[in-house]
Amino acid sequence: MVLEKNGAVIIVVKDIGWGDIGETLQEYSRRRRILVGELSLEEGRYLVRLARQTIYNYLKKIEGPPPTPISEKLKQERGVFVTLYTYPTRDLRGCIGFPLPTMPLYQATMEASIASATKDPRFRPLRVDELNHVVIEVSVLTSPEEIIYRNPNELVDKIVVGRDGLIIKPGPYSGLLLPQVPVEYNWTVEEYLMHLCLKAGLESTHWVKGKAKIYRFTAQIFSELEPDGEIIEEELSSKKC
Repeated sequence: MVLEKNGAVIIVVKDIGWGDIGETLQEYSRRRRILVGELSLEEGRYLVRLARQTIYNYLKKIEGPPPTPISEKLKQERGVFVTLYTYPTRDLRGCIGFPLPTMPLYQATMEASIASATKDPRFRPLRVDELNHVVIEVSVLTSPEEIIYRNPNELVDKIVVGRDGLIIKPGPYSGLLLPQVPVEYNWTVEEYLMHLCLKAGLESTHWVKGKAKIYRFTAQIFSELEPDGEIIEEELSSKKC
């Protein structure tokens, strides 16, 4: 289910309400930390192509055969986000996903791709004729872990722009920013935290109060260079920070 508060897109994972997500994330961090290897470029390309084909089939109402994952890694439960950008202007066109590892990666990618194309409340649903004018990006997440900090300065010191994606959980709503976002906008850690708060519908300085629980995760990011074209793995550290 998709919720929205003050422009923040909130994803409710299966039957887990966001009112319970703090406990859920702690449980994953403490007892269900999933240790998985990184995906290969071939596996990442598979996911991006799967996302594009899934969107096409959904918009054309085509009932295709179930996909056959090319590796066991793609069957592991992972969090994933699918982002659509217009081409060549690279304006955001949709971004929805699952922050928690609740289903096999290839299935989560399929569900997130349809949701990004048709259910992001910030945009009208994508038309099939627009599919050749968007590029697709798939971000495969690690399990979120809570950042333990005693004061705002310590929080800032524990966050690395270009490595960490962030989730803030102040109450019944949550805000999430993928690790590529602060790199794209050249934010400092402080600016990153301010925008994270705004994403959750909070005051930008809420993080300074030190009361909200903040979680971090990393991501492998695979992206098309042009619609249905070459697919690369993004290297955030090579971008200007």
